[in-house]
Amino acid sequence: MEVPETDAHQCVVGVTVPLPQPWASQVRVVRLDAGDPLALSIPPHVTLVPPTAVASRRLPEVRAHVARVAGVTAPFLCEVGGAGSFRPVSPVAYLAVGDGAAELDALQAALRASTGPLAGNLRFPFHPHLTLAHEVDDEALDDALAAAEGIRGQFVVDCVRLDRMGDDGVWQLLDVVPLGGAPARE
Repeated sequence: MEVPETDAHQCVVGVTVPLPQPWASQVRVVRLDAGDPLALSIPPHVTLVPPTAVASRRLPEVRAHVARVAGVTAPFLCEVGGAGSFRPVSPVAYLAVGDGAAELDALQAALRASTGPLAGNLRFPFHPHLTLAHEVDDEALDDALAAAEGIRGQFVVDCVRLDRMGDDGVWQLLDVVPLGGAPARE
């Protein structure tokens, strides 16, 4: 995971779609077995806005922007299953997103709109996925791909998470924001 450098007046935020149970536990086990160093510190998710530096004073604006975009996005069905890899470009094994990929793409584009507080260039083109292993060797990536072949799930995307990275490098939940028409989550 690439984290931008910040100064004393900035923080790092990210927006994700959390993977519900039982699939979150299955993905976490694959990540742990692969030796992924972030397996326990990052819940399984689809990244919409990767780690992004923002001025700390703009956090209320970021929260309002995420709420506004989520509020006009209807809940949608998402299917996950089938493992893939970004090798040789990036040493990542992932669980693919089938149905729901277009909706995730539209959601991330709206969140990252050039007029919003989360605008910025992506290092790689957006490709909705759930990371199975990262920052591990090729053998561990292959093992993760094999282990994930049986993971298949379908769920309703009804919220997004807004997180802030703490000074200790651990992500802290700021908000769980329901999509338009979805009930609020605790």
